[in-house]
Amino acid sequence: MLGSKDNDISNTGNDKIDNSAKKEPKIGLALGGGVARGFAHIGVIRALLRHGIKPTIVAGTSIGALVGGCYLAGKLDDLEEWGLSLSRLRVLSYLDLKVNSAGVIGGKKLQRLMKVRLGDDIDIEELPYPFATVATDLVTGHEVWITKGNLIEAMTASFSLPGLFPPVERNDRFLIDGALVNPVPVSICQAMGARMTIAVDLNADMIGKATTPGEKVPRVAGYDLLDSDNGIPNKKQNLFKSIPMTKKLFARSDKDHPSMFGVMVSTLNIVQDRLTRSRLAGDPPDVHIKPNVGHIGLMEFDRAAELIKEGEAAVERILTEIIAAKNVLLPDNDKDEF
Repeated sequence: MLGSKDNDISNTGNDKIDNSAKKEPKIGLALGGGVARGFAHIGVIRALLRHGIKPTIVAGTSIGALVGGCYLAGKLDDLEEWGLSLSRLRVLSYLDLKVNSAGVIGGKKLQRLMKVRLGDDIDIEELPYPFATVATDLVTGHEVWITKGNLIEAMTASFSLPGLFPPVERNDRFLIDGALVNPVPVSICQAMGARMTIAVDLNADMIGKATTPGEKVPRVAGYDLLDSDNGIPNKKQNLFKSIPMTKKLFARSDKDHPSMFGVMVSTLNIVQDRLTRSRLAGDPPDVHIKPNVGHIGLMEFDRAAELIKEGEAAVERILTEIIAAKNVLLPDNDKDEF
């Protein structure tokens, strides 16, 4: 049944938390999906920590799983450094297009990159605080909480966009992007014991924003690979145009009609936006952070600096609300109970 919760291995997923960690206030951080817009999560975490608000339970969906995992693994600086180094051309170099695959992007290059940046031997159980990623079982539609095992595999399963990346095979299941069932995983933070849950929603102003003046349809990526104004050198662009599959996937017949890629991603956007509203209505967070990122395309990874800055600004805009919630839900004299 779509939306039912089916834990991959365990509920809490962290058997090696030391006693000192257990005594800290249980502040949950639910990081939502949003592809490139997920760089805003880095800014949110930076700002929270700067103000003495330390998440000790983290759940992430899609790109939120990647950022959350890097935060708990002590690799947030590495992720930010990599993000700030990206150009459009460099982003495209990570797209290993595959003809015979369950997804048009193989994903092997991204996995190799994560192994170099994070290391291939980190398990979720080794993280200092509880962590869960959200994925979707392709066969049953169940919501899967991954709380044990290899960190990179857990993050990859959560951001495997259907049609783009192939499903991740894990424990006799085929897993795809968790945004299809729980785009902002507040419910997981609550189930893992959070006394205060902060949600970061990248979908709040998503629909219809990434458009170009004079065009009827949005450039969901922020730019189109085969357009002359995309900032990609002509030599490289001609190479993309020479690949039949690339043309079928990314080419638009004219500026008033979307590409195949545009249809796929826009559809996922709509599903994610509507589901986010429904899930958050049923499982409201104590604090709802909503970075203004709808004007940034889903593939504009080269705008990491702008996204990180907006993540920090989103925290500052509601800092009074965050502190008030913390004072009510986590009073100093009750910390030992947590």
